[in-house]
Amino acid sequence: MAIVHNPILSGFNPDPSIVQVNGQYIIATSTFEWFPGIQLHRSFDLVNWELVARPLRRKSQLDLLGVGDSCGVWAPCLSYHEGVYYLIYSNVKNFAGVWKDTPNYLITTEDPFGDWSDPIFIDASGFDGSLFHDDDGRKWYLSLLLDHREGKLFGGIMQQEYDPVNQCLIGRRNLIFSGSEIGITEGPHLYKHNGYYYLMTAEGGTEYGHAVSIARSRNIEGPYLVHPENPIISSREVPSHPIQKAGHGDLFQTPEGDWLAVFLGGRPVAETQYCTLGRETFIKKIEWREGWPYAVNGPLPENTIEISGNAEKGSDTTMHTTRFEEEHWPVEFQTLRDLPSEDWISLRDRKSSLRLTGRESLSSLHRQSLLARRIQHFNVVCTTRLQFAPTHFQHMSGLICYYNTQHWHYLCWTANDLKHTRLEVLSCDQGKVSKRAKTDLGRTASHLSMRVRYDHLRIQFEFATEDGLWSKIGPTLEGHILSDDYVQHASGKYRAAFTGAFIGLCCQDLTGHGLPSYFDYFQYQGM
Repeated sequence: MAIVHNPILSGFNPDPSIVQVNGQYIIATSTFEWFPGIQLHRSFDLVNWELVARPLRRKSQLDLLGVGDSCGVWAPCLSYHEGVYYLIYSNVKNFAGVWKDTPNYLITTEDPFGDWSDPIFIDASGFDGSLFHDDDGRKWYLSLLLDHREGKLFGGIMQQEYDPVNQCLIGRRNLIFSGSEIGITEGPHLYKHNGYYYLMTAEGGTEYGHAVSIARSRNIEGPYLVHPENPIISSREVPSHPIQKAGHGDLFQTPEGDWLAVFLGGRPVAETQYCTLGRETFIKKIEWREGWPYAVNGPLPENTIEISGNAEKGSDTTMHTTRFEEEHWPVEFQTLRDLPSEDWISLRDRKSSLRLTGRESLSSLHRQSLLARRIQHFNVVCTTRLQFAPTHFQHMSGLICYYNTQHWHYLCWTANDLKHTRLEVLSCDQGKVSKRAKTDLGRTASHLSMRVRYDHLRIQFEFATEDGLWSKIGPTLEGHILSDDYVQHASGKYRAAFTGAFIGLCCQDLTGHGLPSYFDYFQYQGM
């Protein structure tokens, strides 16, 4: 037997959708406002996983400019049929106010790690779309139905046939499931097994009431009967459990015939409600009893599970240094809303350096110059070295711990009115920016090293000048403000917050003249 350790995808990797093709497992997860869109992880043993590609990497496939925080790419559904991979995704434009704007698209390919097609528009009536390939050759599209009337929002699960020849929905739209008593029904996936259609949904909201629910029907159009022990996966009844928010799952079968489910969850920092790593991907064994799927060992997520096989967990690489010497930066990096292009980000301008041209502010929903990676450990140290020549207080560059445009901590190299350079620690909480520290550097500094220690809920910035001696700057900062749990409720009013904490490099030139900053390397070390 092989031991699988949870989470199988650490850090911000929510809404997992999985396929198994010829012994190769591929998981797609949501990326929201980060570009390129949709993460694809691959495994051959369910124990060791590798981030291989992101299929939405062209502007024709994904336009994120102007989308709000935690909008963009939601809940991809990955499926495979007769040699073709299908990927449904939402590109949410707006989720504030009474009405939501949630167009859904389909792309296809024969090589999941190569190029994917340009998108086919499917529908905008809801989100969390998925595609089911029936054994009679017909294809069915499912999604949540948005219902704005009287503040309802969650209108049940709708279903409509998809015509792959004409690339559009056809026939009657059916409301096939209104949800169980848990409510807030979304994230549908459909399966066929032993003559029944099984509908898996996410219920309870993607917080501490989250759950994986199951219903079944002999007819694809329903009615669907709810599982006798619904939900089949959840932590909602055990608030002390170390893995919370369990929900939004997908079933699959191994070549050996075993059944499992992947699902999202969160790991709160001990004795708090803050999941600073965001929503991650977990796995659990499934067994069939009396015509229903049940989670082995009950609905609670487990730290480890046993599966068929003899794979061993490889050594996790907890230190990685990016030297910016290749044509492409490593796959773990993403940009914010804008696709990388030579006019603002380059590995070619200067040997062994990354050039970021200063653009819009950290409040912008359009063209920020920001390159970052997920935080995947509760205790990390990240280090960089940069060259920058600010001459104005509107020139800024440095190292950032980022959640969204309203929540971040920034070690910023800038200048004062005398053109003397200085370091500042800036924090943004609920959109309010405060200066937490400053240190004058004078006129002579040309290179500077920056480091951040992010230890559970504590963040400490440090810097070193040419002498190489590290000094702390500013107080210990509040890491919990970079969690979904804080952002969703900090103002006393619920806000959509579905991503996770990133650490990265950024540059702003608010004069509009594009002053560049050059970074020699970026080092990530998980402790």
